[in-house]
Amino acid sequence: MNNGDGNDKDIIDDKKINNDIGDDFKTEGVSTILGDPKKAILKLSGPMIIAMLITSFYSLIDGVWVAGLGHNALAAIGFISPIFLMVMGFSQGLGVGATSVISRFIAKGNKTKADNAALHIILLTVIFAIISMVSMGLFLHPILEILGAGVTTEAMNLALSYGNVLFAGSIFLVFTATAYGILLGEGNVKKTTYAMSFGAILNIILDPIFIYVFNWGMAGVGFATVVSLGIVSVIILYWFRRDTYINFSLKNFDFNKNILKKILAVGMPAGAESIIVALLEGFLIMILVTVSGTDAVAVYSLGWVVIMIAIVPVLSVTDSVVPVVGASFGAERYEDLEIIQNYSIKIGTLIAVMTALITFILAPYIAGLFTYSPETTALHNLITDFLRVMTLFCIFIPAGYVSLSIFQGLGKGLYSFILNLVSQLIFIVIFAYILAIPLGMGQYGVWWGIIFGNIIGSIIGFTWSKLYIRKIIAFNSENEVF
Repeated sequence: MNNGDGNDKDIIDDKKINNDIGDDFKTEGVSTILGDPKKAILKLSGPMIIAMLITSFYSLIDGVWVAGLGHNALAAIGFISPIFLMVMGFSQGLGVGATSVISRFIAKGNKTKADNAALHIILLTVIFAIISMVSMGLFLHPILEILGAGVTTEAMNLALSYGNVLFAGSIFLVFTATAYGILLGEGNVKKTTYAMSFGAILNIILDPIFIYVFNWGMAGVGFATVVSLGIVSVIILYWFRRDTYINFSLKNFDFNKNILKKILAVGMPAGAESIIVALLEGFLIMILVTVSGTDAVAVYSLGWVVIMIAIVPVLSVTDSVVPVVGASFGAERYEDLEIIQNYSIKIGTLIAVMTALITFILAPYIAGLFTYSPETTALHNLITDFLRVMTLFCIFIPAGYVSLSIFQGLGKGLYSFILNLVSQLIFIVIFAYILAIPLGMGQYGVWWGIIFGNIIGSIIGFTWSKLYIRKIIAFNSENEVF
């Protein structure tokens, strides 16, 4: 039995795996997810760090451009954010389902089902995109009212101007998210990186043109996102037809309830997790509006963009865990699961400490990027304080997020959902409310509530996933004996 450090024996016999799955499966991406799990995590997460950093820097630069429109424009971004997270989160949930199911079929040597699973995911993508576009067209205004955007007419109008354009392009938002999941499922991290990076860079270029040159204001922010993702969608469709391991021929589509269930078993809970995050952000925004007004929303939304950049390397590591766990589980290499957990948390925590330290030191200078206009100067010190407090959040992220990815890779989406529900929607909201309102800490109480809730959730997640992995190993060891 492997002792968990990967040094006593080879993690996998590559020759045996290649013989089992056949010559058609000998692609670089497939070989990666079926190889040494430590190397697989590094190889998959490396390019993803670059892509996600570029994407996150787009959000940062987006905020810089919007800051020129005033503090209400910044608040408008904050009000749209939880709604956008809900739509994108459910889309990414389908993408996680794609990654998990496709990687497991590949590991078992069943290319036909892997191809068919990808086609099922495309079908789900179209359905959800239509639902998203129609529902946002009908209910965006009342949702913004609930979030508190109606506290000022200007903030509401700016949020509607941005949101109406953004959600009209739902098909591109949803398709790119699920397509990335399909590409990751076959270990095709290079194309995922190229697509994400190109989309972000194009968005950065289009933002000032649409906002200031065309004078479209907040609507221009939405158009820049939709147009860039639309072009990326066309590129990905070309790859799907010409240059991916997965075959997307519609004539081979065979509706299979079991495949659909497998996708939704991971995708629905993962999507629901993102809805939890969106609801969390919605609750936090309502608390912030109550204690400090729209300026607190602007501080939170801008500061959060920076924190997301700080944890991008960690998120890249945790994203790579899903296909590697799925492949290891599908190939019945159960002892590798513990190696994956320990190694990814160790690497993630080391990275998190480094990025947290850098963020703490550079906080005043980063805040200056968003406070160059007369209307936003007063937010400088608050943004600085937010960034420095939230560095503690970064350090405890790896243990919790790796646990979520492990359950998703194992096809236990419900477990991941429950863990996220407890951590995000219960602990964080409770702590944020108590500290901000009854204890009178205001917006600072919301920030510390996020940290305390995340720490408790991470401890629970790590313990649960560790015990579950050991249970899998023990169960299969007993079956081998008997």
